[in-house]
Amino acid sequence: MISQAHITADTPMGATLVHGGATFRVWAPRALAVYLNGTFGGVPQLKQTPDQLMVTDSNGYWTGFVAGAHEGDPYTFYVVGSGSRGMKRDPYARELAVDMPFPHCSCLIRNPRAYPWHDQAFRTPDFSNMVVYQLHIGTFAPRAPGVASTFLDVIGKIEYLQALGVNVLQPLPIDECETVFSMGYNGGDYFSPDFGYVVYDQTALSSYLVTVNRLLAATQQSPLTLDDLSSGTHQLKAMIDLCHLYGIAVVFDVVYNHAGGFEGDDAGLYFWDRAPNGNNNNSLYFTDRGWAGGLSFALWNQDVRQFVINSAVYDVQEFHVDGFRYDEISALVNLNGDTGWAFCQDLTDTVRAVNSRAIQNAECWPVSTAIVTPRAQNGAGFDVTQHDGLRESVRQAITQASFGATAPVDLDAVARNLYPAQMPDAWRGVTCIENHDLVKVGAQPRLPRLADGANARSWYARSRSRVATALLLTAPGIPMLFMGQEFLEDKQWSDDPKSANLIDWDGVRSGQQPLVDQLRFTQDVIRLRWRQPALRGPRVRVFHVHNQHRVLAFHRWLDGRGRDVLVIASLNDTTSYNYRVGFPSAGRWFEVFNSDVHDHWVNPTVVGNGGAVEATGAPLHGFEASCAIVLPANAVVVFARDQGD
Repeated sequence: MISQAHITADTPMGATLVHGGATFRVWAPRALAVYLNGTFGGVPQLKQTPDQLMVTDSNGYWTGFVAGAHEGDPYTFYVVGSGSRGMKRDPYARELAVDMPFPHCSCLIRNPRAYPWHDQAFRTPDFSNMVVYQLHIGTFAPRAPGVASTFLDVIGKIEYLQALGVNVLQPLPIDECETVFSMGYNGGDYFSPDFGYVVYDQTALSSYLVTVNRLLAATQQSPLTLDDLSSGTHQLKAMIDLCHLYGIAVVFDVVYNHAGGFEGDDAGLYFWDRAPNGNNNNSLYFTDRGWAGGLSFALWNQDVRQFVINSAVYDVQEFHVDGFRYDEISALVNLNGDTGWAFCQDLTDTVRAVNSRAIQNAECWPVSTAIVTPRAQNGAGFDVTQHDGLRESVRQAITQASFGATAPVDLDAVARNLYPAQMPDAWRGVTCIENHDLVKVGAQPRLPRLADGANARSWYARSRSRVATALLLTAPGIPMLFMGQEFLEDKQWSDDPKSANLIDWDGVRSGQQPLVDQLRFTQDVIRLRWRQPALRGPRVRVFHVHNQHRVLAFHRWLDGRGRDVLVIASLNDTTSYNYRVGFPSAGRWFEVFNSDVHDHWVNPTVVGNGGAVEATGAPLHGFEASCAIVLPANAVVVFARDQGD
């Protein structure tokens, strides 16, 4: 029996546990009737009878209270409209059940306060101090061939990620999708974690619990129980919780420019109030304008705007996420005109009010200053934006170098893009050399194959890949690695766990030399970034570019503190001896990094500068001193006044 007990003007959307049962609220402005179906406290309520009919208000919101409803109870709505009638999933469902195959599954009542968080002491890193690692949950760490990896599998890699040195984990979208496997950009249920990333088998869950509790014990935290991991929402929370305990923030990739697919999904958002199907402008949540196989949200409608913004607030409050990477905001704005820009302003203001430290990263093409300009100056209000300048110029240089020792290489383009162009602050540009779009199957090659199309494990592939990654991690901006880049993965990636294009964990575990050497290199260059604060700062001056020699040199420093660092990169296939470069001041400079040492670690034929040089030469390159250095072939060497923090 549904009543209006506990229903107020502030009753939350979706299903909410309260004393003695649960409240339900859903938006269906053109529906003729909305019935609540489910099994509540073990009692089935599955017929469309008057005692299961919800009550509507003047704004089209339907409400009801069910006494005896418990955590984990399944429910759905039966909507009668002027165009059709049938079951609908709750748009605000915290989790979907596996009682029936998607999309005809039930929703589950979940208590958002049931998970015992341990992360109270965690603080999201300052934006200028972030190193991001992008991954796809389903193909990052499979335990069995052809089976998608899960949130709990990612937990098993947290120590690896901590040792790598990254401090932000950015999974591709994790919401329930309309297809069996997906990159995540065709989501249909914005509050529910994807089925495929959840472990349901109790025996397997017991095994995962051992790992979870080992990691908790290592940080002096209380253990979890099987009940604590029994739901998909709790498994996702555990992943974030453990990441936080190990110093890693978690940023969700979210898709607000469109939703769906919806092929064969009559139970989802599409025509939720079951108005006559025909014109997509009548589909309640959407317009008739498409993007990436789905439909654009009708952001002109305040209720739709609030639904999307509520999903972001939900992620911050219930999952403790540290920010968002917003997919194709440029598409959102283009599809929605002035409404889209105003929506972005409302979105960024709201998230900032909920958590001022949450990073808000807009993918927006072409790169625009306005996207990171505050609302008060009529900007969209995002904190940072994806930036393609360094990515394109470095990939171009690596490609050009692969054509042989005499091929021209344009390092001037790299020099122009070391600082993220058009950005008022260097940290407002999120830079990368690889990402999920760029190196997926059918797109562009991964770095080793870009560096040597004939042999992705050759010295040319290894050494040029090191140069590319070192440039990324020593340049201004927020650097981002894509899964596998850190250990020389050469296969384009696929979102299908049955694909042969999964990243090569077996190669790393078995100690394949090129992979483990590259992993050590990446760990060391990230450590260099942490030890030398100037590498995380905004200041950069390119003081030498020589395309014929294939040499690029730039200076990093901190205003008022110095902490000078020189980064000298070579894509020359032969070592340069007595290569004279300027130094900011005379005296001893430590060689704090040399990528050549990482080839066949420790490289028995390494060439370098013996750990330090004395800059006693005449002024050069705008500096007061100079020194002749050894510049290894296809390498990056870094000099600093001190050896770092």
